[in-house]
Amino acid sequence: MPATATTTDLPALPSLNTQAERLIEHGVPELAGLTPDELRGFAEAAGAFADGAGALLAVHPDRVPASALAPLLRRDGKPGFVVTDMQDVDLFAPLGTVALPDAPLYLLTGVDRGDRMANWSPDEALPALTAEARTPLLLTEGIHWVLQQPAALERNHCFMTIGSRLRKATGVLDARTPALWISNGTGRDGRERRDAPKVGWCWAGNRHTWLGFASATARRTR
Repeated sequence: MPATATTTDLPALPSLNTQAERLIEHGVPELAGLTPDELRGFAEAAGAFADGAGALLAVHPDRVPASALAPLLRRDGKPGFVVTDMQDVDLFAPLGTVALPDAPLYLLTGVDRGDRMANWSPDEALPALTAEARTPLLLTEGIHWVLQQPAALERNHCFMTIGSRLRKATGVLDARTPALWISNGTGRDGRERRDAPKVGWCWAGNRHTWLGFASATARRTR
C-alpha cells in the first residue's frame, strides 16, 4: 500500500442554519422542489440536537443532481463546471453499500477529506473506508461540502467521491470514479476556467498524490 499523507486541518462547518441560508441564496430549494421555509425548518430542528454541530446539510441527489449543483460552486469568482467527457454525470448513482435516508434533506456527520489516503486508488480506498465503518461521499455530497466549506478544495489537497458510480447495462461498474478538484485551465477546460472548481473523474485503479477520498461517519435526518 502506498504511503499516506498527513491530513490537513480544515475550518469548522458553518451552523446548519447558516448552511440552509447559503442554499437558499443559491436557489437550491427551488431546484429541489422545496420552499425556503421547509429548508429552514429542517435546519432548525436538526440543529436543536447537541450532536448536530459540525454536520453537513445535504439535499438528496434525486432532488438536485450534480449537474445542477456544480455551477453553484465558486473559486476566485469562477463558477464550477463538469468536464466535457462526463456528460453522463447524473447517471452516477450511489453504490449498493451506500444507504441514503428516505427524505429530501439529511445530514452527514464526521465529514473528512481523506488526505491520508492520497496516492491510493479508489479500488484500494473503498474497502479500507468500509473496514473503518466510514461511508464514501457521493458526488452531490462532495459538492454540497465545497459549497458550504470552500476550503475543503485546495490545490494539492482535493478529493474523490467514490460513493457514486455508474453501472453499465451489463451490471459491471464503469471504471470512472468522480472527483472534485481545481482546473488548471488546460485542454478542453479552456484558459478562462483556470482555478475554477471542477467535477471530473479518475480511473478506479489509478493513484493520484493530490486526491484524497472524502467520507463520513453517518447519514441521518437529525
